[in-house]
Amino acid sequence: MKKSLIILSLLCSILYANAQDYKTAIGIRGGFSNGLTVKHFLSSSNSIEGILSTRWRGFNLTGIYQWNIPLSEDGFNFYYGVGAHIGTWNGGKKYKNPWFDEDRNYTVIGLDGMVGVEYTFTQIPFNISLDYKPGFNIIGHTGFWGDEFAFSLRYTIK
Repeated sequence: MKKSLIILSLLCSILYANAQDYKTAIGIRGGFSNGLTVKHFLSSSNSIEGILSTRWRGFNLTGIYQWNIPLSEDGFNFYYGVGAHIGTWNGGKKYKNPWFDEDRNYTVIGLDGMVGVEYTFTQIPFNISLDYKPGFNIIGHTGFWGDEFAFSLRYTIK
């Protein structure tokens, strides 16, 4: 039993050390919101991601702190995180937006969660990710926003 625990601990530490194959990645993000994404690793399993996105004739700036877990040795990682956003939206009938009843602009501040998977290619300096980023606006047009699924393509820097 003790020998099995030592082997399991050694295996987990090897996988933990290989949680990512890059330090920083910069790219594009597409979904209901489109924009730019920058992901930077603080340690082998912790990262921060910044997202600048556009939607509803406005923009959002989001920061997410992430925990990264390797799923395999060949570049697949799972990640989850929490963060916050600030942004502006133009709403209402003027822009044919079904989410807003009034013809006015909104400044929003809120909290975000994120869960996703990514694959980092070994032969080329790119990775791809698919994630879900629900948010809750505290200020502005308040409420839960649960439609933020996105695909990202990033250039990786070692």
